[in-house]
Amino acid sequence: MSGNSGSAGESHRLRWDERHGQADGFGSVAQVLLRNAHLLPARGRALDLACGRGANALWLAERGWEVHAWDFSPVAVERLEAEAKRRGLAVEGQVRDVVARPPEREVFDLVFVGHFLERSLAPALVEALRPGGLLFYQTFVREVNRGRGPGGDHWRLAPNELLRLFAGLRVHYYREDAPFGGDADELADLALLVASRPGRAASIPKGS
Repeated sequence: MSGNSGSAGESHRLRWDERHGQADGFGSVAQVLLRNAHLLPARGRALDLACGRGANALWLAERGWEVHAWDFSPVAVERLEAEAKRRGLAVEGQVRDVVARPPEREVFDLVFVGHFLERSLAPALVEALRPGGLLFYQTFVREVNRGRGPGGDHWRLAPNELLRLFAGLRVHYYREDAPFGGDADELADLALLVASRPGRAASIPKGS
């Protein structure tokens, strides 16, 4: 998604509405979450930014999180809310242009961003975290293109770009295999980051 306005922005939204409406299921849970589930507190308030059909929002909600899921596609949000209701999960969907209306300050314990890149939002994402809050980020890189994700380099990461965009955070996990990942490497075209905002987080023991 980009910050386009007017007819171009509407056309872009309609394309995503059609894509989400025709797709089967809710997508796949991001590897950055699956590989770092041990870093998650037992519960808290999470934002899934540009959530799509909501695989990640549902996964977090199943683990006890209060999840807010935002996307500019009404079709995606409607599908996610219906599925969350069916499963009895705490997911609050919102149709929202996150470029025009970024998250408010210090309201989330976790922000997740998957396969979405709007560089101008980086400071707002940091500010949206409460002290000690975690950012989980995963998206595509430029150096390896396996025919999935955006075609243009502008919407793909330069080498180590995530580290520069979120230089003020404490890094707990980072992986970027490009350009060395082979065909068998499912992460070859991705960068994955888990980082926290400096400060003391509220203590929530696991399993409590």
